[in-house]
Amino acid sequence: MIKNNLQIYNTLSRKKEVFEPINPGHVGMYVCGPTVYGDAHLGHARPAITFDLLFRYLRHLGYKVRFVRNITDVGHLEHDADEGEDKIAKKARLEQLEPMEVAQYYTNRFNQAMASLGVLPPSIEPHATGHIIEQEQLVKQIMDNGYAYESNGSVYFDVEKYNKDHHYGILSGRNLDDVHDASRELDGVGEKRRQADFALWKKAQPEHIMRWPSPWSEGFPGWHCECTAMGRKYLGAKFDIHGGGMDLVFPHHECEIAQAVAAQGEPMVKYWMHNNMITIAGKKMGKSYNNFITLDQFFTGDHPLLEQPYTPMTIRFFILQAHYRSTVDFSNEALQASKKGLDRLMDAIAALDRIEATATGVLGEEFAAELEAKCYAALDDDLNSPIVISHLFDATRTVNQLADRQQTITPEGLEALRRVFRTFAFDILGLQPEESGNAEREKSFGQAIDLLLELRAKAKAAKDWATSDQIRDRLAALGFEVKDTKEGATWKLNK
Repeated sequence: MIKNNLQIYNTLSRKKEVFEPINPGHVGMYVCGPTVYGDAHLGHARPAITFDLLFRYLRHLGYKVRFVRNITDVGHLEHDADEGEDKIAKKARLEQLEPMEVAQYYTNRFNQAMASLGVLPPSIEPHATGHIIEQEQLVKQIMDNGYAYESNGSVYFDVEKYNKDHHYGILSGRNLDDVHDASRELDGVGEKRRQADFALWKKAQPEHIMRWPSPWSEGFPGWHCECTAMGRKYLGAKFDIHGGGMDLVFPHHECEIAQAVAAQGEPMVKYWMHNNMITIAGKKMGKSYNNFITLDQFFTGDHPLLEQPYTPMTIRFFILQAHYRSTVDFSNEALQASKKGLDRLMDAIAALDRIEATATGVLGEEFAAELEAKCYAALDDDLNSPIVISHLFDATRTVNQLADRQQTITPEGLEALRRVFRTFAFDILGLQPEESGNAEREKSFGQAIDLLLELRAKAKAAKDWATSDQIRDRLAALGFEVKDTKEGATWKLNK
């Protein structure tokens, strides 16, 4: 039996709800992935890290999770609507490449960037182009149920007809009358009957490279179809969680709900979760605003807005320091503060390996148990990662006291504290030591400093003050702070 106190905010109900999966012990989770026509930027990192945290935590709780994250490699038009050029086809034409070359190149780049950020790969990563048949079947079901119509070889969803029987706007809170009022001047809307209608299938123009045969025309599916079709294929007609950025609530996720209900008569998703935006000077970061900074640019520092390079773990920590439903505003100052915070946390975790326990230690397992309970409570409260980080920061003060021998801990207490820090920092928050590949070198380096301090202690015992001071001063010049305590000397590297 999985012990579960997790509450998550459901965009559909606009409140926190206790998470109860449809099938006990199992979780089906679908998250909208990238449209692969350009490099991933900070705005892509946020949903990836947010739902990686959820994926990690659900698995930690003992759930078997099937996590599906799609690749949009066809059908996403320039204006996120039903007009303009396919984003990938446009990039292919500009660079004189096959569209699939563009899609594969940027898919590879996206996955490399995600791996560097510590984002675990999904259970399944389906591509829209690999599921044209499923999307055509979805369109046919919707047409058979009377909620779509064909027009000049394209197929459109009849929003007004659907709204009479169900509720279009249930997720976003939009009213269909408002949509109509806003578009009255656009009565001549081409193939569509009404402006609010959206494409399920688009007939390809002669110059359009990406096209497939269908009962209606040679063409390609509408952008909204792929997630409904692929979510249903891999997670079933009803699954637990659908996630993505807040910018997808309307129209993408609203259209997904309408498609599912129109096709199968009932909703497909139980919990809708959305992360908030990354902003620059208060404006959403995105390709369409031309104000984005790619992850590669963050890692190299090669962008006019960046004062320095930032490591992948600094980016991850920066994002986790804010609650996923709050806005995060980019600034160099904020990232530099995140770097210092991350270093402080990693230094404390490294120090735990150098601390020596004592059977008569003042602190026992209770200290670690209390920290663990606080961290679980924060995560159970809608994945409140900043509160988890604040609890770990509070505990680092005690770790530093232990390292300086101003406090003592029992062997059982020390082992429990190491486990709690590693569980939450590494396993759940997904942080990694920046020099993880040099663990053995770091260990040897620490032992060398300890040896120097042993020699210094012997010099002091022999009243050889000149040698004692020389070792201390030379270490200080190299950035090592040496403290003399009643229990002996301690050291730390001031970065």
